[in-house]
Amino acid sequence: MEATTRYGIRKVLACSYEEAIPKVKAALAEQGFGILTEINVKETLKKKLDVEFSKYIILGACNPMIAHETLKAEREIGLLLPCNVIVYEDTEGKTVASAIDPVRMIGIIDNADLQPQAAKVRELLQQAINSL
Repeated sequence: MEATTRYGIRKVLACSYEEAIPKVKAALAEQGFGILTEINVKETLKKKLDVEFSKYIILGACNPMIAHETLKAEREIGLLLPCNVIVYEDTEGKTVASAIDPVRMIGIIDNADLQPQAAKVRELLQQAINSL
């Protein structure tokens, strides 16, 4: 199942959470993204707050060439980088992968010159999610 949320690109996957993570990373790599950060939300919430949470990981994905061009055009864009991609197990036990929609995010910045880069990143993220 594929969908676009108000601010992301989402797909329910036909595999387990554990199987999905390397698949998502590989799909992103195929589109030129590296993973800069990896936050295991379940483990972090258990460690910091001693609360239980479902399986949930946040991957900070970055396409270096596009990021470089974007940073040259707008120094403060780093506040919106990297592009977050999440993988989680929903309440029904299904695995979901979702990526931020950079076109939506770039909409908060008053710089029309960034639209082409945002559209390119959205296209690449959409291709990565669709390939799963």
